[in-house]
Amino acid sequence: MPRILAVADEVAEQLWTEQVHALDVDLILAAGDLPFDYLEFLANALDRPLVFVPGNHDVDLSGYSNVRGLWTKAGVPVRWPGPTGAVNADERVVDVAGLRIAGLGGSIRYNKGPNQWTERQQARRARRVSRLAGWRRLRDGRGVDVLLTHSPPLGCGDEPDAPHRGFECLRGLVSRLQPGFLLHGHIHPHGVPRPDRALGATRVVNVVPYKVLDISGARDET
Repeated sequence: MPRILAVADEVAEQLWTEQVHALDVDLILAAGDLPFDYLEFLANALDRPLVFVPGNHDVDLSGYSNVRGLWTKAGVPVRWPGPTGAVNADERVVDVAGLRIAGLGGSIRYNKGPNQWTERQQARRARRVSRLAGWRRLRDGRGVDVLLTHSPPLGCGDEPDAPHRGFECLRGLVSRLQPGFLLHGHIHPHGVPRPDRALGATRVVNVVPYKVLDISGARDET
């Protein structure tokens, strides 16, 4: 059973010190809106893989390609602006540390910033993730263990103000993928406990600023 360190939105000062070495984890999952050098520090200090999705305050990471270690954008060699060595799972399905992770970054659109989507746009992206997960399941019989998002589903841990409203389409995606966990950020606790929620059999966890979780991997059709 892999143990993960999930982080989002707020830097946990105690983790940006030698104290982080006390954590025994197999994987780091980042749900957005954190300094990339913080994420790089965690990955290097723990010597564990890092999978992330971008938040609405992160830079636009779309359009980048990596071929044999060379990053390009629009066919031109460029410097990758994301965290070094990390796996960007946005709109993808990836297998890391024994877990199958589907990712969908960004927030509801509320201004002209990056990584913001209308409900319709995010629903289109969610359908792509669903198709990718379906193809993987047909190939090897394994389902998705973790759905990693920046925003929560609508009405499931979100807030009523426009920037922090969740996505309705995430409810449908959870219904289709039936992951064991949906891990999200975006909603700051502000000192108020944020209890885990459930969508069917899926445990919905607000990981701001961080959570350590044991997650069953290698889920199959049973």
